[in-house]
Order: sequence, then structure tokens, then C-alpha cells
Amino acid sequence: MWLGVAATVGVALALLYEDSYQQDGGTHFLFARWGWQYPVNFVSVWGRPLFTFLYSFPAHFGYPAAKLFTVVICLLTAWQTWRLAEQLKFERAELVIPFLFLQPSFLLLCADTMTEPLFALVFLLALRLHLSGRVAAGMLVASLLPLARPEGFFLGVLWGLWVLFDSRGGGTGWRQTLVRLPSTLLLASGMFLWWLAALLITHDPLWILHNWPHEWRPEGGQYGSGNIWWYFHKSSEIFGLILKVPFAVGLIVLLWRRRFITGVSAFVLIFVLHALMFIRGSFGSAGYPRYFVCVAPAIALIMLAGWNEIAGALGKYSRLAPAAALTGIFLLSGLYSLHYVDGMGFVRDAWAVREMYQWFQANEAARRPIAKLIWSQAYMCIIFDRDSMEKPIFSGDRERNLAMLRESPPGTLVFWDNTTGPGWHGIQAADLEAAGYVRLRSQAYQFDGRFFSFVWQGHGGLWSQEMHLFYKNPPGEVTRAVGSH
Repeated sequence: MWLGVAATVGVALALLYEDSYQQDGGTHFLFARWGWQYPVNFVSVWGRPLFTFLYSFPAHFGYPAAKLFTVVICLLTAWQTWRLAEQLKFERAELVIPFLFLQPSFLLLCADTMTEPLFALVFLLALRLHLSGRVAAGMLVASLLPLARPEGFFLGVLWGLWVLFDSRGGGTGWRQTLVRLPSTLLLASGMFLWWLAALLITHDPLWILHNWPHEWRPEGGQYGSGNIWWYFHKSSEIFGLILKVPFAVGLIVLLWRRRFITGVSAFVLIFVLHALMFIRGSFGSAGYPRYFVCVAPAIALIMLAGWNEIAGALGKYSRLAPAAALTGIFLLSGLYSLHYVDGMGFVRDAWAVREMYQWFQANEAARRPIAKLIWSQAYMCIIFDRDSMEKPIFSGDRERNLAMLRESPPGTLVFWDNTTGPGWHGIQAADLEAAGYVRLRSQAYQFDGRFFSFVWQGHGGLWSQEMHLFYKNPPGEVTRAVGSH
């Protein structure tokens, strides 16, 4: 029943919100969509090899198919989390499924094309193998984690410690530790496959180092920094406004009883890792709550342990109290998480992009041959289904970006917005006209959410955006704007 509810919600979100809530989701889709035309995408550090390869198959059928593939991944994750709850002999094991999907960041990404849900599934499969005693198989699966997200490097180190100090099958003395040490090399097998694939595709033995994103520096990253309390401040977006309580109770209980230490330590590692990196602005860490989707199954299991304690205490007063309390918690958590998803402003840009695209296709006065498409948002490229490599590689260097725009050939269509384009590349609509492009249309938009229009805790409310279409005419040809508001 819970999986059926989760599937219905996931499919509905994929249909209601047609783009990612961040540019990363659309860009990851483009890496996968064009991976077979540009095999270097499969070994890209930023693109994530495991994600790009697996998603290259549904991406062939379009963006909606890729988003529905994420729904399937999240349903598999929920099912495996339930199986792990039963394996650990947690009471009320089926409740782990709503505890997973009611985490606001998990719900946000369950129909997106971000890399965290895939990481969570690989982590969970490897953890189930490890806890079942199939340690070598668990390490082989865990070795794929760095191919899904950078957190996999750090979690691999923790995994090695789990193996070295595993109390099962012979104790934890120094001799047993030395005997087990060579086996931990299995955790490097995924990285070896990545290196080998990169060598075969690029012929560069140092490809991973050379392809390392320039903004992933040890400190002083371009995404800013925060203080030690940042993720405590964001805890409602990670766990949920109310679900923080069973999580906190579960964390204390499991630590006290020394149960599920693998899952608890994995969560603590991700929490401490991202807190420290965001303090220093390290390795592109931007303080996003979505990072914790990587260990969302562990979070759900900790919540379940906490709820079991709470339900036991409530049951002493009334048989109906636990069921009534859980019903209220799920209803309020569902509303909070839905408001969190619905209140994401950038996801509404897709509605404006689609309207501009439909206008271009339907308006004979505007429609003209496209030699190249340059875009400020990934969904613009997706909806036109253009080769993602057509766009010049823009940066934060405004003058360099303008030079590339001026050098683009006649027949270039520029699809631009008033947020990402100026914010990332320093290019305004007026700059495009100055660079020799003719304005076909500019349109301002305002959108409320699908379900909510109010602002709560600084989230949600009306979203404003403006979209532009510009065209570079052949020499001597003059075209005027055919529709601007």
C-alpha cells in the first residue's frame, strides 16, 4: 500500500513539475541524453559516470522518461529500505516507506534527474549485503559510490573501517585487522573501472585529474560558505518539520543501544563532512539540504526506531493514541513536504520556457531556421531537443562570453532568461542586442505554485521571471521583434 501511494505521488510530481528544481538536474539529463554521441560524457567528473551511463537509456526517450526512471529508483530504494528494516527486526517495518518519502528533500528529488537518489540506492544495496554477511559483495557494490557522487570517496573510507573492525567472524584484534586489510582493495574497484574507461575513451591516463571541476577547490568555493549551525538551521528541509522529533529520539536510542551503527555512522559522516566543507567553502559544497538524500534510507530507519519508542510510550496511555498521533504526523508532514516542493521558484521557469517554445513554433513570423541554439537554462535546450554541445562553454567572464556570442554564426537562436543568464554569465538581454542579435520576443511571467500561493518560513509565494528569444540574421537581412510584453 505504501509503495502504491509513493508511486502515485512520484508519477504525479514528474508530470506536474516538468523540469528540475535546479539547473543541475537538466544538465545531468543532457549529459545522459547525448552520452552515446559524446562518449566522454560517460567519464565526466561533474557528470558522474554511473548516473550518466544508467540514465542514457531512459534519456533516449526524453526528459519525462528520465524523471520517471528516478521514480522507479526511489521506489526500489523504499522497498529495499523496508527489507532492511525487517532484516534489522525493527517493529512496524512498513512505516519506513512513508518516513523515507516524507523527508522534504527526498520528495523533492524523487521525480527529478539529480544524482542523490541513485547514490542512496547503491548505498542501501551495498549496506544490505554488508549486514547480511556478504562483505566482499558489499564492498564491490560500495565501490560504485564515487561514480555516483563525490561523497562516495569519503563513505568508501568509512566502509573500509567497518570491514577492518567488524566484530563478526573472528573478532577485532590487530591480527584479524591485518588479515582483512588486503580485501578492502575491493573498495577501489569502481574507481579502477572509471580510470580504465576514461583511458580507453580519452587516451589520457590523468583524465580524472584534468577533468576535475575548477570550482571544486579545498577552500574559497564560488558557492559561498556558512557557519557550523547551517544544517541545523536547514534540518526541517532535511528531516521534515515534525519528523525531526522521531529522528532525534531514534538517533539517541540507537547510539545508546549500539544498534545500526553502520547507518548511524554513515549519516554522521555526511553531516559532519558537508558541515565542515560548507564552513570553508570547500569542493563546491553549497549548503544544499538535498545532499542528505544520499543517506535518506538511513535517516528513515533512524526515524522508524525513534517512532517505535514514541509509539510504545503513547501506547501506555491509550491504544488509539499511537495511531492518532501517526496519522496527524503523516498528514502535517505531507503538507509541509508538498509545500516545500511546490514552493521551489526555479521549477516554475519551465512553464515560461514551454510557453515561449510553443509561441516560437506556432508563430510563422518568428519561426526561422536554427543553425545553433544558445541557452541560459538547460530546459531550453531540452525542449528544443538540440545537441547540447552547440552552446559555447560560457563562464563568469562576461567579456569572453560576449566575444563568443558575437562570433556565433548567422542563424543562431538565443533563448535567455533574466535570472540564470545574468547571474551565471553576466549577460543581460540588452547585451544580446548590442552583440548583433535581433529581439524576436520578450515576455514577463508571474507564477504561483500548483497548490500553494503563500510564503512560509521564507519559502514559496509568487515567482517572477522574464524570457527572451533573440536571433542572428544573415548579413543584410532585417527582422523586427514580433511579440514583446
